[in-house]
Amino acid sequence: MSWELLKKGNASSAAATLGNIGLCIIKWIAAILSGSGAMFAEAMHTLADAVNQGFVFTGSILAERKPTRRFPSGFGRLIHVFCMVAVIVVTIMAYETVLEGIRLIRHPVPTSNLVLTIGILFVSIITDGYVLLKAFREIAHETHTEESGGNLFINAFRNVGRAAPPTRLVFYEDLVATSGAVLAVLAILVSHYTLFKTMDGIAAVIIGFMMGGAAFKVGYDNMVGLIGVAAPRDIEEKVAAIIFSDPDVRDINRLRIIQEGQYYHTESYIELRAGLSLAEAENIKYRIRDKLLAYPDLNDVTLGILEDNGAQDWSLED
Repeated sequence: MSWELLKKGNASSAAATLGNIGLCIIKWIAAILSGSGAMFAEAMHTLADAVNQGFVFTGSILAERKPTRRFPSGFGRLIHVFCMVAVIVVTIMAYETVLEGIRLIRHPVPTSNLVLTIGILFVSIITDGYVLLKAFREIAHETHTEESGGNLFINAFRNVGRAAPPTRLVFYEDLVATSGAVLAVLAILVSHYTLFKTMDGIAAVIIGFMMGGAAFKVGYDNMVGLIGVAAPRDIEEKVAAIIFSDPDVRDINRLRIIQEGQYYHTESYIELRAGLSLAEAENIKYRIRDKLLAYPDLNDVTLGILEDNGAQDWSLED
């Protein structure tokens, strides 16, 4: 695996992997020393995240491999397979976390080493929060909305569906990790200073269900990606605008755009003005193809040419 290919790996996944490895070690130590169910849930979640993000980072690298004769469409959908395996890991960890939470609700365990436990959770909040912020920025970069203005947080939620599968996985998992760590802090403090000792176990169950919810969402998105999903409307509008920007184009007879990972494959039949020779039409087709390939998210363009039939065939509403 070359260094150039390694640099193409998803940056959010790489950052999340490194952060979660360190957090996993200290959380497990704290969970063993304190006996806290919420800390156990956090340690399980971080372990799942560390395994997943390393796995997904590898997948994001392999998905960037160039097409071969055997796989002419490239390896873009390969990342969905890696993400689906990551979803299975998270689901198993979520199940174990819920079971541990139920056990602690039935048999509460007093929390010890409070200062150490709270300190580690605050480190977790800062680390996961940083990775989450990086995912926000990665979403803005991948969806080309950096210059759109507005709140980075709102922009991330609005455009996360268009981001690369690894970035979506990091976004959902670290959103759960950060909010779960905040919930764990509150649960430990309530359990320690009040008579409501089952709060620790309840928090573990809630965190487990949050993990399961994130796994379901990511699993659904990647299942759709494996099947092959149409591009969002704004991508279709941009591609159509590029095609229509050529002065010799009269209409689009058919336009199909399929999402492959974070990239798009475009197939279109375009209608050119009447009276062109075959050589002229071919030159126009290649000119339009080059314009489309200059668009950063398109990595495969197939064009067919037709003579204008005099009727308006293409509409975004079709």
